[in-house]
Amino acid sequence: MHFAFTDEQLALGATVRDVLRAHCPPGALRTERRPAWDRLAELGFFGLLLPPKLDGLGLGLTDVLPAVEETGRACLPGPVVETAVAAAFLVPRVPKLASGGVCVGVALPGEAYMADADLADVLVVARTGGGVRVAAGDEARLTAVPGVDPCRPMFAVAFESPDRPDPGWSWGRGGGGADRVALAVRAVTVATAAQLVGVARELLAVSVSYAGVRRQFGAVIGSFQAVRHKLADVAVAVEFAAPLVHRAALSVDRDAPTAERDVSAAKAAAGEAATLAARVALQTHGAIGYTEELDLRFWLARAWSLAAAHGTAAAHRERVRAALHTRDLRRYP
Repeated sequence: MHFAFTDEQLALGATVRDVLRAHCPPGALRTERRPAWDRLAELGFFGLLLPPKLDGLGLGLTDVLPAVEETGRACLPGPVVETAVAAAFLVPRVPKLASGGVCVGVALPGEAYMADADLADVLVVARTGGGVRVAAGDEARLTAVPGVDPCRPMFAVAFESPDRPDPGWSWGRGGGGADRVALAVRAVTVATAAQLVGVARELLAVSVSYAGVRRQFGAVIGSFQAVRHKLADVAVAVEFAAPLVHRAALSVDRDAPTAERDVSAAKAAAGEAATLAARVALQTHGAIGYTEELDLRFWLARAWSLAAAHGTAAAHRERVRAALHTRDLRRYP
């Protein structure tokens, strides 16, 4: 079987990478909450997963994975996965969703807080059992809670009014209820894993570059065996995690019987690769790594925050262990 990305999928990722390099430089993370949002909207990024009848492109999660990874590499702030991925499964009929004219904040089952809720025009709270609460952003009371990522602030959300009838924005992508919420959880988890791979790749690249110029004891630190081994460990972790994420996206797209296990394996591996990359980056840079002056701190925070989002590595490893313990050794495809 051929598991490589197609030229079209890679081209989409390269286009998003070029846009983010031009319009979401590291300096923008200090001054803007949604840099490059309009540019991505012009590309149709927020309608990639929506069906053509809703002005989208009707692509699958596998198709958009290289592009989503680039949003992690750029440490792109804002509710990107929530709007581009989660909303396509939960509230695809929200007006102006495909054009990027709205931001969507999402809290999935079991999540107490919502990321970037203050930017959201539409708030979606998915509940265990398939229920979904949809409300306009100004219909909720937001309380900021402490978080590790300055570019991904978290909020507790309380609605001012009781539940209202569904405005007709939900369940437009075939089916609804508990199955659709479960599918949204899987898709968002895989997209977050792809972002983690992007974050890890950027942390590795920055660390290797710094190790090639920083000198100690009359030599660049990249020539020291201890530093080289740590960077090699990160490279191996990333290269092992990325195929698991690709596999999980394929399983989600095809609703494979192994999807739950594949998604957990991907999130665990990607989270561990990103946290390892963050630790090695900090060790390579030394104390300067987490100072206010160095942009590296944004990627460190993003690795830590996304690794904890939608299930920690430990939680997902337990799910994989449980699946294997029941002797579910099926392979797909």
